[in-house]
Amino acid sequence: MSRFFSHTYHIDTRDLDCFDTCRPSAVLGYLQDVAGLASEDFGGANPQMIAKYHHCWMIARTQFTLTRPLRLHDALELKTWHRGGDSAVMYRDTDLLVDGHLVGQALAAWVLADLDTRTLARMSTFSEFQGTDGGELNRATRLRPLRLPHDLPEVERRTLHYSDLDANGHVNNTRYADLLCDALALQAAPAGTFVTELRLNYLKECRAGETLTLKAGWRDGEGLVSGEDAGGESRFTGLLRLSESFS
Repeated sequence: MSRFFSHTYHIDTRDLDCFDTCRPSAVLGYLQDVAGLASEDFGGANPQMIAKYHHCWMIARTQFTLTRPLRLHDALELKTWHRGGDSAVMYRDTDLLVDGHLVGQALAAWVLADLDTRTLARMSTFSEFQGTDGGELNRATRLRPLRLPHDLPEVERRTLHYSDLDANGHVNNTRYADLLCDALALQAAPAGTFVTELRLNYLKECRAGETLTLKAGWRDGEGLVSGEDAGGESRFTGLLRLSESFS
């Protein structure tokens, strides 16, 4: 028996970019929100896991694809479910629908970490995830590490501030999409194109006051970005693809 959660969001002016389409970071924001609502439905949301187990959710990798841009006033239905399992990683699938038509899919890899030690726990440790997965809806796709070229040029050094942070005190996962788009100068994208795919690998938490060196470039139609700290360690990597809009 499958179990899924569905919620509808309305794209408004706060979500739009300079092309009147929904920014990638706003798409990630909706996906993050619906993941929390869905987990709350069976007792596995972040506040519940912190209170009961002293563990918090952290996102390790995420990806979404779109077949058409999301626009102002679109009623975006997100249908989501987790895959269960007993490993340290919990995959969550999401279908994106507008007017009942599938316009995209998303996949995220989440982990539960001890608040103090950041040690990861196996999903089988928690009863909340037993029997609450998507069943026959579960897909086999996995998110692999992004292997980027070593010769990407430096395009910017970005100091992180208050506005980048979330309730946990580190940079919110949605903000990395903005860093990626800025590094690729997406405002100069060809007219009539939109972000059809975005992938992010979160490698290490970032906090206010830190400075990231952003290295970026386009290779074979893919926009590639790496954010490195002062010691040269990569904190995140990302990939972006553009498609032409026919709507």
